[in-house]
Amino acid sequence: MGMRLFLSLASLALAATSVLVAADPTMTAQSATPPSGAACAIAGPKSACGLPSSVVIDMSKTTVRHTDAEWRKLLAPNQYEVAREQGTEPPFHNEYWDNHQDGVYFSSCSDTPLFDSRDKFDSGTGWPSFTRPIEPGFVQVSTDTSFGMVRDEVHCPVDGAHLGHVFDDGPPPTGMRYCINSASLRFVPRKDYNAWVAQHSVTLAK
Repeated sequence: MGMRLFLSLASLALAATSVLVAADPTMTAQSATPPSGAACAIAGPKSACGLPSSVVIDMSKTTVRHTDAEWRKLLAPNQYEVAREQGTEPPFHNEYWDNHQDGVYFSSCSDTPLFDSRDKFDSGTGWPSFTRPIEPGFVQVSTDTSFGMVRDEVHCPVDGAHLGHVFDDGPPPTGMRYCINSASLRFVPRKDYNAWVAQHSVTLAK
């Protein structure tokens, strides 16, 4: 996307700061051939993206902020553990790993669009996987050296939510695999996302 669209989407995301945590239970991802040699190939109960993170996220630059007590009230227990405490969820036993519905995935901690279902693929790992974020500025990367590994942790800079990790073993066109926890996401069907964009564009125009 061009810079103009990025700035427009960024303005929309920052303007809509209400936290939305409800998830659509009907969600289902564009299926593709799993990449060979994936770092997260399941060989046991945990894998490279199945381990929690220990990076320090700079919360001073976030625009959506809540106290710890407020986050606990706003989020479901699994959402809080993953998004706020950098935990992880079990593979194949999470809400969106096998979601095939068309739409956009928002942060579970704010009204920030993160990933498009058109960039979602079946990595065979049991976690939602994407080739790229909807806009690079909505997903930031930090080096994670926990568990004796060097991994690239990804989080949302708008609200500081831990999302998962990114690996360079994904399919074309980017070759990247954003291995994301369902608990850090909120799915919005395409027509509802289009309405969201239209609504907030009108609000910004005023």
